[in-house]
Amino acid sequence: MNTFKIPIALLLITVLNGCSATSFNDLFSSYAQQMQQVNIAQRQGNFKYAINVIPPRSESDGTFNLRLLEQARLNFLDRDYAQSQVTFNDAYNLIQQQQQAAKIELSRGVENVGAILSNDNATRYDIPYYEQSMLHSYQALNYLYQQDLSGALVEIRRANLVQQSALHANQDSLQSSRQSMVRQSNMSKQYPTMETTIGQVKNGFQNAFTFYLSALLYQSAGELNDAYIDYKKALEIYPNNIYLQRDVWRLANKLFMIDDVKQFKKRFSATVTQESIPKNSGEVVVIVEQGIISPKQESSIHLPIFTRHNDMRFYSVALPTYQNNLTTYQPVQVRVQDEIFLSQEIVRLQSLAAKQLKDQYPLMVTRQIARVVAKEELRQQMSKQGGDIGNILASLYNISSEKADTRSWSTLPNSIHILRIPITAGEHTLSFNINGTTQNINVAITKEKQTLIKISAIGSYTDHQIHHF
Repeated sequence: MNTFKIPIALLLITVLNGCSATSFNDLFSSYAQQMQQVNIAQRQGNFKYAINVIPPRSESDGTFNLRLLEQARLNFLDRDYAQSQVTFNDAYNLIQQQQQAAKIELSRGVENVGAILSNDNATRYDIPYYEQSMLHSYQALNYLYQQDLSGALVEIRRANLVQQSALHANQDSLQSSRQSMVRQSNMSKQYPTMETTIGQVKNGFQNAFTFYLSALLYQSAGELNDAYIDYKKALEIYPNNIYLQRDVWRLANKLFMIDDVKQFKKRFSATVTQESIPKNSGEVVVIVEQGIISPKQESSIHLPIFTRHNDMRFYSVALPTYQNNLTTYQPVQVRVQDEIFLSQEIVRLQSLAAKQLKDQYPLMVTRQIARVVAKEELRQQMSKQGGDIGNILASLYNISSEKADTRSWSTLPNSIHILRIPITAGEHTLSFNINGTTQNINVAITKEKQTLIKISAIGSYTDHQIHHF
């Protein structure tokens, strides 16, 4: 019986060492379950309570960076822009530290040991590119609402660097994923489908909203060439968005981009010729956040795996997935002087998240295979040394610890819409119809200036902020 204690001690020490980089609860309960009360409070607009019920994390916890993002987002919704700015900055600094550590191949040894005998929740959460771009987008708005345009521009440049880095990094990783997918072609048929959720997005990191916000801020700062470049980038992602078409058309003419003007006139003639711009006018720019991004869920697939003894068996492994559907959001209607305008989508974060997750499947399955083989080897050793009791204990542990990694930034909006309206200078009352509810917003329009109205429509909660450029 003494020999039986050795593998048990090895199991406990290895797993607990791995848990030093994560919360022990993460190994046996999903992140989505832990964040359930937070998201309920968020839908009710009770942001202070939502912040208080975020699961606590120590700085050594592998999910601490994600907790910072959740808190900063809720601070932002609660209009505590100063605190949101501080917390987003902490998250950014932590990301920088983790990326530097990854480059010199440090910080991964212990947590991977724990993960090989538990699940991916024992690893550090690496914030994906689309979440990083949203971090900098919200941070830019934090600065903007505190009347610091230069600080907002710094964050926008960081957001653009994130997307550039993602584009370069994914050239190699996507090719590697495709090759891995070919090798696992039979297995890939079992992957949970998310095609409806993914929709038409080409990758999981290019965010048209970030480009649009960047262009808007550059334009307000008088940096028209930079604004034009980012409007065009947003248009490449959402070519049918009429507001992007008009923005590009206006700036192409203003900057005397002759070739572009000719091209855009052919592509968007119906759209750009229909726009009527009053004399002595300014603009209202509306950004609408809709809903909350859906959480990841757990799905099981059966894989044929050869153990070290060349013994082929089928094992059930857990993978994260998103429900294969998209929530439908009605366009926000804005009535201005008996004329009605409709918002249009600029990014579906749910689709970016699903595409990013799908691209990770081959790598996740590779880790799962290594994990299953290691767990099976441990079970066989415990069975030999502990008989039926050892076999039962190891089997129970293997089953209970087989959990998918469902971590993601869960307080993000599901979809973001935009709307841009030229309006004569002066005082106006705009009538907004948001999900069937009418709300009047008074705005002062200044000639040749922009007024930004940002609306959050989350569950039963609706609110807006106004900023004048």
